[in-house]
Amino acid sequence: MEIKVPPLGESVTEATVGRWHKAVGEAVALDDILVELETDKITLEVNATAAGRLDKITAPEGTNVEVGNLLGRLAEGETGTAPEPGPGAPPEPVPEPEPVPAAEPVVEAAALSPAVRRLVDEHGLDPAAIVGSGKNGGILKADVLAVLEGASVPAPTPATEAPTPPAPARPRGPRPEAAREKRVRMTRLRQRIAERLTAAQARAALLTTFNEVDMTSVIQTRRLFRDRFEAKHGVKLGFMSFFAKAAVAALKEIPNVNAEIEGNEIVYKNYFHIGVAVSAPQGLVVPVLRDVDRLSLAKIEAGIAALGRRARDGKLSLEDLSGGTFTISNGGIFGSMLSTPIVNPPQSAILGMHKIQERPVAVDGRVEIRPMMYLALTYDHRLIDGREAVTFLVRIKELIEHPEGALLDL
Repeated sequence: MEIKVPPLGESVTEATVGRWHKAVGEAVALDDILVELETDKITLEVNATAAGRLDKITAPEGTNVEVGNLLGRLAEGETGTAPEPGPGAPPEPVPEPEPVPAAEPVVEAAALSPAVRRLVDEHGLDPAAIVGSGKNGGILKADVLAVLEGASVPAPTPATEAPTPPAPARPRGPRPEAAREKRVRMTRLRQRIAERLTAAQARAALLTTFNEVDMTSVIQTRRLFRDRFEAKHGVKLGFMSFFAKAAVAALKEIPNVNAEIEGNEIVYKNYFHIGVAVSAPQGLVVPVLRDVDRLSLAKIEAGIAALGRRARDGKLSLEDLSGGTFTISNGGIFGSMLSTPIVNPPQSAILGMHKIQERPVAVDGRVEIRPMMYLALTYDHRLIDGREAVTFLVRIKELIEHPEGALLDL
């Protein structure tokens, strides 16, 4: 039975083989974890669909694979261990598990993963001239991208000419402080975060507009109802639910902010799936709270708390991370006063919350000390005009300063 890379979720086509839980020759029970696949969003476990013995591993740890690629083979019905000896019979030796064959250095086009081979072919690169940083010298996608970003690679020479020695993909000269440095390979998630954020800035016309909001009303509301709210609903009343409700109201009024560009078309979404940026141990993730327009403050808070727990425990599913239409990021929990968040493709905008800081402000001709927060809206100017962006942010400000408006649908 073939073990293949399963579907990896929306817009995810590649993964890296993380860790094999079974060795070749080892017995496998139904639903046993065979191997972990690391994507840019989560670590996915591939389970056995039948009992048997792991017969072969074709994608060693560190290999880049795509959906449908072969990972290994499972011999169904075989236990992988010797039968128990009968009464009085001498014990028979248990065969040693077949060792996993070491991967050969990946230097030829035929040995490259499909994603790397496609990238090499598209740009006419010579694989022999690329220094691989994968396991056993394998060429990873990151190695090819590093070459394309500036390292020189000699062009293939005609067959009649003597080939010149390949140049290294990038200089790796001596580092004066190497003894005091530590090198750690970037995880698949961190690599993909870097790629996605760079792509977002390269492909979209990103612009950020700012405003500030007086948090007095929301703070007073929380202080007044916090204990009763938690006693009734079993969850704390935070600020995020107020901003999520305000965002939905503003998205309904400015639908372009909830839309996306697909080719030459604008896709308007009549649903409101809000992504909430969470800093998890493995990196930044954006789990999605669905149909927020249909949720109460209590259900929003409960949903955000559940997503946060799953993120910290590494238990987020692909569905948890897919399908968001708009994102809210709260840098204020880390003390950030002001920032310019980056849009999470294919979305068109993201709202950044920041630290609440008491400042003197003018109120009805008087100077008062008020708890103020800076807000930032980064948006794709290809789809959202400046007037729409400013109007959207002003609407958020109005609904936070007068939260009864969002609660009363005003």
